[in-house]
Amino acid sequence: MVEIYHLNCVKIVSPYSDNVSGHCMLLKENDSMALVDTGIGLLDTCYPDERIGQELVEMVGYRFDKKLTAIQQIKGLGFNPENVQDCIISHLDNDHIGGLSDFPKATVHMGYEEYQNYLSGNPRYLKTPLLHEPVIKTYPKSNDQWFGFEARKVYTSLCTEILLIPLFGHTLGHCGVAIKHSDSWIFYAADAYYLRDELDNSDHPINQLAEARADDNEMRIATLDRIRKLISSHPEIRFFGYHDVDEFKSFAKNN
Repeated sequence: MVEIYHLNCVKIVSPYSDNVSGHCMLLKENDSMALVDTGIGLLDTCYPDERIGQELVEMVGYRFDKKLTAIQQIKGLGFNPENVQDCIISHLDNDHIGGLSDFPKATVHMGYEEYQNYLSGNPRYLKTPLLHEPVIKTYPKSNDQWFGFEARKVYTSLCTEILLIPLFGHTLGHCGVAIKHSDSWIFYAADAYYLRDELDNSDHPINQLAEARADDNEMRIATLDRIRKLISSHPEIRFFGYHDVDEFKSFAKNN
């Protein structure tokens, strides 16, 4: 059975919270490992102006700490980072993929639409996280279903069932990730919401930021509604987003 470790690989100080997280997952089967999103990378912490840019660093509110990087946390767990063979990516915003350069041999998995959005020249995307030219595998539209959502099976070095779940809106190819664990599912919604409070409070101030950062806000709102219905209909599914530190703490305590 897959072992799952929850890693906080980002720290952001914003007007909405002084401790915004970057909730990644390390999946381990024997000696093979995969990451679900990578957070900020080691090079980002050493050269933030060159890799991210001072303007974006200040606008977002990044706080850099080498100890938070996925590669350092994997070493801290006593594992060999070279055994990370796959990185499953929700979308290509730099706070989700800065760490890809720390795992240069890993295959990068993402939705087809997200990579096309990146190649289109959308200015939201930085080029530095992919400068090492990793192997990229994209997944197109599928007829498969997962609790009413389109599901795209991800083929990694692991035996565990991993699905990309299109949750478009934040970006035009943004996907969540569903992972089969024992007899249940873990559902990572990435940036479909920033704080879990958004699901219960449509007037939460964070919605203004979410709207401003969305490639398609109408799609983002429709995605949120579908997530709410999924949670209501299937309380057995454990779910979380990327940036809510309280969600991270509730999962990390079981590491």
